[in-house]
Amino acid sequence: MRAVALFEAAKGGLVLLAGCGALALVHHDVQAMAEAMVQRFHFNPASRYPRIFVHAASALTDARLWLFAMGAAAYAAVRFLEAYGLWRQRRWAKWFAAVSGSVYIPIECYSLVQEVTWPKLLAMISNVGVVAYMIHALLQSRQSDGETSGRP
Repeated sequence: MRAVALFEAAKGGLVLLAGCGALALVHHDVQAMAEAMVQRFHFNPASRYPRIFVHAASALTDARLWLFAMGAAAYAAVRFLEAYGLWRQRRWAKWFAAVSGSVYIPIECYSLVQEVTWPKLLAMISNVGVVAYMIHALLQSRQSDGETSGRP
């Protein structure tokens, strides 16, 4: 349970860092920075991915960066709350982890149907494993609650 709690806290921390990175870009010319990165790493700016990267950077405004940072902070807060609950063995956190993890399974299945890659497959397997573990933990705690309350 604590390993899952640490994993959720790590996800929250990573997203929080990304949000802080977005805030660091406020009031800067993000498109120029993206173009400089493409040039620095000697990518061909006319090829597909560098062009997509520069185009996406050109669409970033300060308002969008703030919105992204606020969304990242909200997501991180939820992940930290879940991690706290799992660390402290709270039943609500097990439910939350099972439900929030299962929401991603159809998306991951669709992504795998589009193209099978090792990272996608690993993400799917780990997510299914966490959801299965949470359901198992919930069922076990339900059985132990039934035994201690004197119910059959």
